[in-house]
Amino acid sequence: MSRPRRSPPAIPERVTAPDPASASPSRTGSGDTPAAASRTEAGDSSSANPARTESGDRSPHPVDESRPLGRIVLFGVQHVLVMAATPISAIFLMSATLRLNAGLTVDLLSAAFVLSGAGSLIQSVGLWKFGPRLPFVMLPGGAPLLLFLSIAGQHGLRVAAGAVILTAVFTFAVLPLFARLLKFFPPLVIGTMIVIVGVNLVKVGALLVTGRPGEPGFADPGHLALGMATIGFTVVFHLVFRGVLRQLSVMLGLIAGTVLALCLGDVSLGHLGQGGWVDIPRLMPFGSPQFDVLAALPLMLYSLASMAEATGQTVINAEAVGKEIDQRVAVPRTIRGDALVSALGGLFGMPLMVTSGENIGIVRVTGVRSRFVTAAAGVVLIAIGFLAPVTRAISVVPAPVVGGTAMVVFAVITVLGVHMLARCDLDRHTNTFICAVALALGLLPILVPDVYQGLPSTVRILLESGVAVGAFVAAVLNVLFHHVGPALAARLSVRHDLRTEGSR
Repeated sequence: MSRPRRSPPAIPERVTAPDPASASPSRTGSGDTPAAASRTEAGDSSSANPARTESGDRSPHPVDESRPLGRIVLFGVQHVLVMAATPISAIFLMSATLRLNAGLTVDLLSAAFVLSGAGSLIQSVGLWKFGPRLPFVMLPGGAPLLLFLSIAGQHGLRVAAGAVILTAVFTFAVLPLFARLLKFFPPLVIGTMIVIVGVNLVKVGALLVTGRPGEPGFADPGHLALGMATIGFTVVFHLVFRGVLRQLSVMLGLIAGTVLALCLGDVSLGHLGQGGWVDIPRLMPFGSPQFDVLAALPLMLYSLASMAEATGQTVINAEAVGKEIDQRVAVPRTIRGDALVSALGGLFGMPLMVTSGENIGIVRVTGVRSRFVTAAAGVVLIAIGFLAPVTRAISVVPAPVVGGTAMVVFAVITVLGVHMLARCDLDRHTNTFICAVALALGLLPILVPDVYQGLPSTVRILLESGVAVGAFVAAVLNVLFHHVGPALAARLSVRHDLRTEGSR
């Protein structure tokens, strides 16, 4: 990797993202982003920076650009189809682990979709000081779900629900302090964290295809073939189609994979006609929340790592859509949105809700950057939460098909992290060392599950979050090598000079 002619600043306050449709990830020698020559083919003729009209006014940035309603809804549905597996799998895991009855499971599934949709709307559209106005979706968090289940198993569901609300309040309380620490999260730290996020998500998608080791049917050849066929369909559609159809290649690949599974007899349609038409989320399904600060402590500690992850998600989203943001403004808005919806989620029996980077891969693949698309996805998610037949229809998509689609989309996130690291002057040994150590410790619990099983449960849950560990290690090493180290060296140098002068 060649050394860039101009290194990015060590303390970035604004992020100017490269053109997501450009063929080369490298910057020019002057640090400007390449021209968006290929965007027309992707169906987006706007440049990364707003252009001036004949009257001298600036045209809206593609992120803020409205599109025909039909296209917005269509692209929004594509986001939902790829992301729907997350709330479904989260609730099914809760139901199986906590042995919930079918009625309560349906209520929680309805709440998961409604809250995911509401959170997506807040983060995409923006409401007062909530939401960065970027194309985001919100989903139940993976690591927070495990913490929720652990608290529920030890202290009961009412205490777990109370822990979610306490954590949301805690997030609001510490946010002003965290906002002052953003200077310690330069692109080197965020890029490393995004790579870990992407690898972890690819693993999640792969497990949907193969199943978990030790379970019946693990690595079933039929499931592998179905997942690979879905990826193949997506590649063919992206290769053959142009314009809008190319932008829909992810959704078309998922539909084609589902049709293939139906032809092979791997899709069960028997339960589609069962049940009612409307599901309404139940308020406080476990009863009134109980507030236990000690029980909520692991979740509160994790929320600090979640804030760091939200920083990375906001920056990489801006990178993907080519929009300049002020981190000191956009990141707190993202975190406030997460905290607000999580507080509401606690009232409906949900774990922490987090703004997800999963849809960034779709944005990058399709080239559609409008935040109104994810806002439309939010409306669709809310509708799904209230319409029971739609929820049942989505649930029939086989896991291998969802996993095949997810692997492609999530791998794009890893590439975005590598893209960010490519601009961090890795020719410097110090930067390479920071990145290497953070990747090693962050990927360890992802690549070797249960590596920390001999530790106490509270410590184990925190260390098993590879994203949290990687972000923490990268941030600490960055402070040591780029802030504490130089300051200490300068102070020692001054003392040495003073002693030298005194001896004369």
